[in-house]
Amino acid sequence: MSTPLYRLKAEFFKTLGHPARIRVLELLGEREYAVAEMLPEVGIEPAHLSQQLAVLRRANLVRTRKEGSTVHYSLTSPHVAELLRVARTILSGVLAGQAELLADLRAGRPEAGPEA
Repeated sequence: MSTPLYRLKAEFFKTLGHPARIRVLELLGEREYAVAEMLPEVGIEPAHLSQQLAVLRRANLVRTRKEGSTVHYSLTSPHVAELLRVARTILSGVLAGQAELLADLRAGRPEAGPEA
């Protein structure tokens, strides 16, 4: 019996559930990066970056290209970068709504209730 799609989606989102992996994918959404170039941008130890890149490789979200002793990474699909852009849009909306609520609370305005 095959795995239901919702379970596969849950596993996919678990793969995205680490800040370092998100940062790597954001960088790779811009262009191909060598590991050494990513280190200062991601801000983690080399061994930890290597582990996170391995997770992304196993999930088939990134691919490698070797040039001499340098390993370059890129996204396997532009849809990954698109997904991160959509997530940013959703978060912007959520945070804007929270900012409005906070402003209402600070101003002492009553909460908006259900429409009558």
